[in-house]
Amino acid sequence: MSHLPEGNRRSNVDRFSGYKDLYDRYRPGAPSEVIRILTGYLQRKPQLVLDVGCGTGLSTFVWKSDAETIVGIEPNDDMRSKAEEKLRLLQAEDPAAGSIRFMSGYSNKLEFPDGAADLITCSQSFHWMEPASTLAEAARVLKPGGIFAAYDCDWPPTASWEAEKAYVDLLDHADQLLKERQSEKDQAVKRDKESHLARIKESGHFRYAREIVFHNEETCDSERYIGLALSQGGLQTCLKLGFTDLDGEIERFKALVKDYFLDRTLEVLFSYRMRIGVK
Repeated sequence: MSHLPEGNRRSNVDRFSGYKDLYDRYRPGAPSEVIRILTGYLQRKPQLVLDVGCGTGLSTFVWKSDAETIVGIEPNDDMRSKAEEKLRLLQAEDPAAGSIRFMSGYSNKLEFPDGAADLITCSQSFHWMEPASTLAEAARVLKPGGIFAAYDCDWPPTASWEAEKAYVDLLDHADQLLKERQSEKDQAVKRDKESHLARIKESGHFRYAREIVFHNEETCDSERYIGLALSQGGLQTCLKLGFTDLDGEIERFKALVKDYFLDRTLEVLFSYRMRIGVK
């Protein structure tokens, strides 16, 4: 892996190694509402979209018919290899997939010239980035009138309150274990998503900034709901480190989820918050 630019931590990148298939199978793709909102603000079809911190491409492929060129940028080799694998399969059957490519890179060192991009998106990723240098770099690469958009869904999606509480408690317990047992240098630095809009405004790089809230409805069964929890980085890190403290809690969570879904496939809501800055 190449040298990380100042402000990045290797622990933030390495946190996402080793579970690309699980992540890609259960995590939500970017909803089409993202395209509708951002192209509405842009008022044209974007020529270049940079999807930064794109992971396995779940937020990249959604643009394939709605932008001239789409580049997914991901520093984690494991996650990016999954995106590239999916792209090869897609290109064999869909000519529109030729507009997409993936590359290694970091949010505060984008290998693009000044004023190159119409849109820079960070789906479920901006909280892992050093915000000041990332926003300065986004402003450099965006065209005048271009848009920076950081969007995240709330965890967990809707289910029974018991299953949701067990989900939240499990992830909180995982984070607490890592805080107690990992050395500080090995701990990932996750910034508060609630501060995204303030950071965009305070950066001074954007003439207009706001938050947009929306929902996306998806189908889900017990397997997927459980998989969503298991795809969370904190829990995965605990499992990779061999912690057994969570075993009983994981089984209890699975039982509550199965009791709710009862072998059914149901509609669940993912609640999204998008913070945008217009250059």
